[in-house]
Amino acid sequence: MDNKVILTVATTGAWPKKTDTPYVPLQPKEIADEVYECWKAGASVAHIHVRDDDDNASMSFEKFEETVKLVRERCDIVLNLTTSGGLGLTDEIRMKPFVELKPEMASYDCGSMNWLHTSVFENSPSFLEKLGKTMEENNVKPEIEIFDAGMVYNALYYLKKGILKAPLHFQFVLGAAGGMAATVENLVYLKGLIPEGSTWGALGIGKQHLPILYATLALGGHVRVGMEDNVYYGPGRLAKSNVEFVERTKRIVAEIGREIATPAEARKILGLKNC
Repeated sequence: MDNKVILTVATTGAWPKKTDTPYVPLQPKEIADEVYECWKAGASVAHIHVRDDDDNASMSFEKFEETVKLVRERCDIVLNLTTSGGLGLTDEIRMKPFVELKPEMASYDCGSMNWLHTSVFENSPSFLEKLGKTMEENNVKPEIEIFDAGMVYNALYYLKKGILKAPLHFQFVLGAAGGMAATVENLVYLKGLIPEGSTWGALGIGKQHLPILYATLALGGHVRVGMEDNVYYGPGRLAKSNVEFVERTKRIVAEIGREIATPAEARKILGLKNC
């Protein structure tokens, strides 16, 4: 398993619309079709966001329910549902999709931040305690999303308090406006903060997508690709599907002598309980 790389595909996210790229999948059937094609191409995990009928960011339970049903009917990819599909939502709205649909993973954004220099992405201490306990009760593995170093220390606090359980899984999200820049130096620093025995992955937003991907693989981490983080395959060239990112990553991983983990292998690496 040490030679296996978990490849997460984040097909949709909360921000790109058809005006940004006509290729981004936004509604349940589009998302499910794209996830299925990415699974066929080799993706291990699907990180799911949904949109409302106007294609805006949403935590609509009905949209999650339809998307998850369509994906599960077609493949065994590991499902990782966001808890952050919008700002200013109640705790219950943010948690309902994973409570009701029982994915194997869900996002745990470990702190608040000034989001895109325009608003506040709030993850209060009370919410993080409630979120961790609810995930544990539902056998859902937290993907601890880290946008700056303080969020790692928050995770260590909740680990010590028993809200989070070892081994932890971290996802370093680098390059978001308001968070840490997507540099190799920052990635190495963050990796050095996490507890021994943790699993981790990383991504770079936008132009730093490939440099962070290469650095993550060099450091032994897992990777995430997809239109949530980057809509361009190369300079001035929009990716025509998320599959393009998956296939390129698979080639890169093979070139360095490693292999993409199957969903079953990803479940073993992450110690998932709902498999």
